[in-house]
Amino acid sequence: MTASGRDVYRETLTGLAETDDRILCFEADLGGRRHPFAERHPDRFFNLGIAEATMVDMAAGLAAAGYKPFLSTFAPFAALRAAESLKLTLGYLGAGVTVVAPYAGVSGAWFGTTHHCLEDVAVLRAIPGVVIAAPYGEEEMRAVIEYAAVSGRPHYVRTGRNAAYRALPGSRAGAGERVPPVVWDHRAGADAVCLVSVGEEATRMCLEARQREPGLGHAHLCYLDHEHLTLAAAQLAAAHRRFVVVEEHRAQGGAAEALALLMPERVVTGVNAGRDWPSEGGDHAEVMARLGLDTAAVITATR
Repeated sequence: MTASGRDVYRETLTGLAETDDRILCFEADLGGRRHPFAERHPDRFFNLGIAEATMVDMAAGLAAAGYKPFLSTFAPFAALRAAESLKLTLGYLGAGVTVVAPYAGVSGAWFGTTHHCLEDVAVLRAIPGVVIAAPYGEEEMRAVIEYAAVSGRPHYVRTGRNAAYRALPGSRAGAGERVPPVVWDHRAGADAVCLVSVGEEATRMCLEARQREPGLGHAHLCYLDHEHLTLAAAQLAAAHRRFVVVEEHRAQGGAAEALALLMPERVVTGVNAGRDWPSEGGDHAEVMARLGLDTAAVITATR
């Protein structure tokens, strides 16, 4: 049975901690009962309640002491409420802290607008040195967490709520290897439009769009920081001339904007959440549709 990104994170981290006693797990009132890490390693599990910035600061101190802290809380609170602490610890200090942010985009739709997060990639991209990942599928999330645990670099990992997917073939060349800058789902001719998907729901929509329009190319990007996007842009520009970047994020500061700057000789357009504020509740798909984020919009953008 395929698991959601946040469940894969918990399971993977719990397993890694079996052989690495430097791994610590922090939660900010989101861990719930029967957290696998808390049950298996209770002396290394800390629930700090609604104190996100304090959680990041504590993790930075423990990273300086040689530990490997992993933090998790709602994406809007990790990226925005704790933004200053992220800048100082992950940015200035380069602390080896990994922030795992579920409920990104509008996946926390039923909780209302305070729990929507359409600005986090823009905030984290503005902090040099942070590895930003938005994995699609179980295998890709596992690869991202395993790399974060051995790299010693600051990470921000974006995921959804309960949606569960299998990663695309090619996400991982072998055990212990990092997800490549570009994961090709389908290579088309150079004149064909290439979809570029970021994150869980955008990748799902691109897969659906390509089923309806088999002539489209499709590349998925897991890593979204400047370093990885620069590598991805070189590969994309060598393969296609026109791109439609799909992301559950605002246009400002998102992947489409970055790729347009990195590929000035190519045509880059985006399907994203635009500038509107979702003002009504609903399930994830309903709120995305009200923002203009659905498979029909992806297909229309390719014409």
